[in-house]
Amino acid sequence: MDSQQDQNAPPAAAAADEKAFKLTAFSDEAHDSTFHFQILHLTDQLYIWVGCNTVRMGHMYAALATPWDRTPSVAALLGGGANSTGASMARRLSMRTGWSIVLASSLPSNSPTIEAFAEQRLFQELKSLGYVKPISKSSNRAPPTSATKLQA
Repeated sequence: MDSQQDQNAPPAAAAADEKAFKLTAFSDEAHDSTFHFQILHLTDQLYIWVGCNTVRMGHMYAALATPWDRTPSVAALLGGGANSTGASMARRLSMRTGWSIVLASSLPSNSPTIEAFAEQRLFQELKSLGYVKPISKSSNRAPPTSATKLQA
């Protein structure tokens, strides 16, 4: 958007644009490595990028909860497989935060210490930003029935 459009936008529209997304970027050092993180809060999901000693995008995964299972479903969007470390991290972040997660990860393979640090540091930041939703009391989700669909 150019600045002229911003000036002509109604105040309500400008406020809605500001709340539409929020970007948080930070870095940390551990295990002789530099970690870079970006969290983009969109309307109904979080887009997260994690890099270690690089600024490449890496593999990308999407994890989201379904009404049929407690464990979020995961899909590999770019590279990697659904059973890789990045996919597991996306699934755990979705479970722990309650958000749909799109995770781009550029972490070295076969390095569980680095992967664990990145996930722990990322969750710590998500929690401090208020992106961890309360977990519902009901842990068993049932598939929606036709009566439930009609009521919704």
